[in-house]
Amino acid sequence: MAGSAGNPRRRARRAALQAIYQWQMTAEALDTIAAQFRDDKSWKRIDEELFSALLYGVPANVTVLDGHLQPILDRPVAQLDTIERGILRMGAFELTHRKDIPWRVVINEYVDLAREFGAEQSHKYVNGILDNLARRTRDEARQAG
Repeated sequence: MAGSAGNPRRRARRAALQAIYQWQMTAEALDTIAAQFRDDKSWKRIDEELFSALLYGVPANVTVLDGHLQPILDRPVAQLDTIERGILRMGAFELTHRKDIPWRVVINEYVDLAREFGAEQSHKYVNGILDNLARRTRDEARQAG
């Protein structure tokens, strides 16, 4: 599990992105992937609940998440870069399934991950897509500020 910057939730998102990337590339069993991360020495410094929610929740809801994203995207989900696809799916999961996490936090966290792992301008793309999705899924919260 590369790096350990940030708070436990930020580290959980970072690790979950790496795990979801692995799942997208290999279709390996989620329990096997999770075990690899739990064996890492820095495991105790992450939010285990958020990591598990993302690692198991994104694949379990991938069709629904892609359905939320597709109308906003400029190309089919399958044509997205693997990292961007993982970031957008995770952001979509938090926006639609984790109402306890403020939408601004969700967007900022995934824009930061796109800056770190994505292509040069992918953070701008991720920001636009997740902002649009937040308007569609959390309109009441956005209007309240």
